[in-house]
Amino acid sequence: MLVLGLAGHFSPPDIELAPNLGYGYAHDAAACLIRDGELVAAVEEERLNRVKKTTKFPINAIRACLATAGVKPSQLDAVGHYVREDFLDIALGNVYAENPRLPLRSSRELITGHLSGELGIEVPSDRLLYSEHHVCHAMSSFIRSGMKEALVVVMDFRGELHSTTIFRGQNERLERLATYNLEQSLGRFYENHIKLLGYRLGDEYKVMGLAPYGDPATYRDLFSSMYTLRDSGDFDLHTDPNVFLLNGFLPRREGQEFTRQHRDFAAGLQHALEELAMHVMCHWAEHTGLARLCFVGGVAHNSSLNGLLLRSGRFEEIFVHPVSHDAGAAEGAALGAAQLLGPSRSQPRLRSASVGPGLGTANEIEKQLAAWGGLIEYSQPTDIVAESARLLAGGSVLGWAQGRSEYGPRALGNRSILADPRPAENKQRINSMVKKREAYRPFAPVVTQEAAAEYFDLPAQTKANYEFMSFVVDVRESRRAELGAVTHIDGSARLQIVDPDASPRFHRLVRMFGELTGTPVLLNTSFNNNAEPIVQDVRDALTCFLTTGIDFLAVEDFLVGRRQDWEPAFDDLIPEFRPVARLVKRVRNTVSRKRDVVYEIFMDVPFGARTEISADAFAVLEAADGVRSLASLAEAVGGLDADIRGELYRLWQGRFFLLRPE
Repeated sequence: MLVLGLAGHFSPPDIELAPNLGYGYAHDAAACLIRDGELVAAVEEERLNRVKKTTKFPINAIRACLATAGVKPSQLDAVGHYVREDFLDIALGNVYAENPRLPLRSSRELITGHLSGELGIEVPSDRLLYSEHHVCHAMSSFIRSGMKEALVVVMDFRGELHSTTIFRGQNERLERLATYNLEQSLGRFYENHIKLLGYRLGDEYKVMGLAPYGDPATYRDLFSSMYTLRDSGDFDLHTDPNVFLLNGFLPRREGQEFTRQHRDFAAGLQHALEELAMHVMCHWAEHTGLARLCFVGGVAHNSSLNGLLLRSGRFEEIFVHPVSHDAGAAEGAALGAAQLLGPSRSQPRLRSASVGPGLGTANEIEKQLAAWGGLIEYSQPTDIVAESARLLAGGSVLGWAQGRSEYGPRALGNRSILADPRPAENKQRINSMVKKREAYRPFAPVVTQEAAAEYFDLPAQTKANYEFMSFVVDVRESRRAELGAVTHIDGSARLQIVDPDASPRFHRLVRMFGELTGTPVLLNTSFNNNAEPIVQDVRDALTCFLTTGIDFLAVEDFLVGRRQDWEPAFDDLIPEFRPVARLVKRVRNTVSRKRDVVYEIFMDVPFGARTEISADAFAVLEAADGVRSLASLAEAVGGLDADIRGELYRLWQGRFFLLRPE
């Protein structure tokens, strides 16, 4: 049985279904394809439309899943969606009430319309199957855990009517044990408070990384005043950020330095989340007597909390799905739909998240590299792994694009930026030259399976799936100085242990680096800059490489470096726009009654990037037709001088537009 699972909203690629839907509305769009219970292809829409946490209908992701699996639309047996149909139609009804010009269409009409009109997928009404959101999360985690019986905890901002749901998983089936209402949402509690630190949805992990720099005791009383722990794993929660404002806390603005007050606030928030989550999970572990845990939902991406669960000793084994946020519910929707149509089969534990599209054949890759030949030079070493290990041991920072992309928010060795984990200065170096992000943010280590216990304190009483960078553990004290770039301020690290069977090439790279340096560990971070999602294809990888300070790029068996005389070749590149890009020319009236003409480029999505540009840059981009080069387009403004070229390059760095060779 072949089933397609979907997550996301119903907006087409170029516009929103309705204005002001909001950043948190059906975010993390994705598609997933399963065959007889086996995960054969999955990818988030953001990897393809290049819009972070996109809410768009996952049309590109669906197309990519079908192509990756070699499946024709007519071969699909069913389509599953990750939210209940009645809840979706109520939500759409509210959208229509606020936007009376929109045509009235049900969720079923919108989904089948996209599938039929853009992909030629005709879905009979009885084969478009909806599942409850938390059931989708729970299915993805329990089925992929390989466990026969487990406590399954779903904890996020919200499902349809609940914020946390407790299940007993047994023999591929789920029994609901308890639900927690929306007023008890730990996801909402965390998100509402991170706004005071200048962050929003999707930035929770940043606050988790900031927390070890602060003292949770400073705001313990204020946070504790917001909740009351009750018997049987219950609690009352009153989310009210105003409490802090009334006590002299000043909100941080984006880009502002973090004060002691901000750091202590992050520490207090993290402590409160951990106390509440542990109260729930420890009760249900004791009540059910279940020794194994599947933890999923957005809160399950809080790897510090997961590390605390490990150290608590409450469970014999913990499984955290690598795609615990809403994109992973696409897989649960497919699994749920398959169960509705027939008996399910037991599955082994998921050991690799590399189920996305690949990079193409060697000939296809070389053809793309050759097209960029004016900016890069490339070779095909006898052994790309050995050559990459040598470069890393020599201090180079390496972009590493191999095989099929990872499903989920973390680069796990197929779309990664890699570096030597030993020099402490590498943390600041990569933050400044690639990520352009806050200096406090930690990087993760990846270690070979055979050396993991030598470098990291792994709780002996609890097994865990460390392949997916889901747990914060302590770096052994004797190794902290050695791992200066990946040891956080509190001596911890968000660990990945590379499985030699699931990821043989990546394992060999880490092992060979160890043979050269004596340290079988690498710094591993996602292959992207601050303006884009993780790279997906060869063009994405080249774009990130050419607009950051990465030293070399390894794409499958090819090693790529920059040409020194790249400027003439840059001029010959052709600009292209994503469907959500907008160019605007407007008049601004000043206080002195002067009329200024303002030129802007922006992404027409919630919280999309926006910047003012010069009149010359505007003229170049306004004339872009997907055929003419930058140099040709610039003839109307006197050519590409150093200032215009520099401005266009910076806009390319910010991904306001894309470039391709002729």
